[in-house]
Parts: sequence; C-alpha cells; structure tokens
Amino acid sequence: MKYEEILFSTEEEIAFLTLNKPEKINALSRRMIREMIHALTAVSSDESVKVVILKATGKHFCAGHYMKEMVDDNLKEYKFIFDQCAKMMQLIHEIPQPVIAQVQGVATAAGCQLAAWCDLVVAEEGAQFATPGVKIGLFCTTPMVAITRAIGRKAAMEMLLTGRYFSAREAKELGLVNKVVSSEDLGKETRKMAGHIAEASRFVLAIGKQGFYAQVDQADEKAMHFAKHTITMNLMAEDAQNGIKAFIKKETPQWKNR
Repeated sequence: MKYEEILFSTEEEIAFLTLNKPEKINALSRRMIREMIHALTAVSSDESVKVVILKATGKHFCAGHYMKEMVDDNLKEYKFIFDQCAKMMQLIHEIPQPVIAQVQGVATAAGCQLAAWCDLVVAEEGAQFATPGVKIGLFCTTPMVAITRAIGRKAAMEMLLTGRYFSAREAKELGLVNKVVSSEDLGKETRKMAGHIAEASRFVLAIGKQGFYAQVDQADEKAMHFAKHTITMNLMAEDAQNGIKAFIKKETPQWKNR
C-alpha cells in the first residue's frame, strides 16, 4: 500500500509510524486510518521489530478526527469512520510489540484517545491533552473509553465534561503520560525508552503485553488464575530458560524469540 498520510520506517529493532499531515494537524482522516491499519497489521508479523514508536510531523501530535468528513453525510458513512477507527485503535493493543506515543503540541479528541490507547506515552513539556467534543456538540464518547482506562473515573469525567486542556505535567500526574521531557529531548528520550524495552525478548514482550490487557479488567481471582497459568507456560519457553540460566551465571542472555 502506498502511504500518503503516514510515514513508516524501521531502525534496528524499532519501527517508527509517523502521522504525516501537519497542515491538517495530523487529523485522522479515513485515508490516514486506513494506512494506519495497514501499517500496524504489517508490523505485527515483522519478527525483527520489538517496539513501535508512534509520532507525528509538525507542531502537533493529532487533533482528532478530520471534521470535514463528518458533516452532511449519512449514518452508514459515519458508522464506517468509527468502525475503522475502533479497528485501528484495537490493533494498537493487539499487535505483539509495545507501542510508545511520542507527543508534541496538542493531542485532542481522537488524538488524545490515540495517545491514551498506546501502551506508553512520552510527552514534551508543552504538550496538551483534551477531549473538547462537548464544546462542539459531539461528546467524545469513543475517546472516553481510552481516557477512563488510563486515568480513572473522576479525572476522566472532568476532562470529558469540561473539554479543557490538560498540560503534560498534569496529564502525567493523572497517569495519562509516563514521562515529560523537553521538546529538544523528546525524540531522544522516546527512543531511549524504546531501546530499554527492545533489550528483552520479542516473544516475552508479546506475552507480557497481551497478558496485561487480558487481565487488567478482570476480577482479582480470575486475573490471578490467568496470570499463574500464563507465567507457567512462559517458563516453558526457550527464552525464559535461557534468560534464567544467564541470570544465574551473570551472563547476557541470547534471545531466540521463542
């Protein structure tokens, strides 16, 4: 597929998926969502990639949906947009590689959802997060799912009902952001985090990521049952055995990704 609104590249064990419509504040058009689905699907089966960094060109991360595609159309077309966007968001959780959002400028509405739905978020000091749909008559119901799971009910309700902008520091305090850095260090620090993750086995990273989302909303007893079964099976993996033996011998493990 020829990409027109995103960029995709790899460097060593890290993939870079870049929103590339800065003149539209990287709004999620139908085309961009389709390209994102294609890229995420492709990278999911690329065994050379351990981590994905999701970033954007220009001053801002993402302003949400492309509003010009949301006027004077019909129910079927509107449903298609949200079906495809939901598919794209879900792929971020389903692919085996951890996804880190690298956020500058604004991340609003579905752009805020996109950042929140990533596994980790690194933001520059000037970044701002908001779900301002309430101000234009379109409540941010789909972003609500990601926001609520990231920061909890009370903070999510404040963000959704007021539509106000939350600074990167405030977003970090709420748990929406993992790390706040200077704009000059944004790329370097995001890459550094990705590099730390990439030191692990791709196979084990996939087990951990998929296991996290499988148990996170389960009741305690059910979650523990799932976790003890998963870690038992993980222990049977070649990478687990090699890693444990290397730890005992104080050696660097050699991953086979299986």
